[in-house]
Amino acid sequence: MVKMLPKVLHDQRKAVLVALAMMVLGLWFGQYGDWTLATCIAVGVFLGLLNHLATELWLLKVITSGEQPTRGRLMFATVIRLTILSVVAIAIAIAFWPSGIGLLLGLAIFRLVALVMTTLPLLKELKKA
Repeated sequence: MVKMLPKVLHDQRKAVLVALAMMVLGLWFGQYGDWTLATCIAVGVFLGLLNHLATELWLLKVITSGEQPTRGRLMFATVIRLTILSVVAIAIAIAFWPSGIGLLLGLAIFRLVALVMTTLPLLKELKKA
């Protein structure tokens, strides 16, 4: 699994760069107001990136192994990953309340950006066909 990490990072370099830009931008605006909120937003984006990369790593592992993923296995892996992400995110949000809500905002914004970044190339391919 560790050997696949460089490939995932290379394949997802746009998502990594966008996440880094979002984190830096969020922290940049933090100097004008609440640092705790800015940091929570950046941490939310980071957690979203970790979730995105973990999903891609799991998919690459399944694809390269040659085995057929079952619906149950897919559901189990997704539920475990999202449960861990949710527990960590909610714990941090509660610990830094009310600025901690920024963590959930950062997660949501990154998820939206990642969804758009994933969907646009697919739509371009469908348009060609």
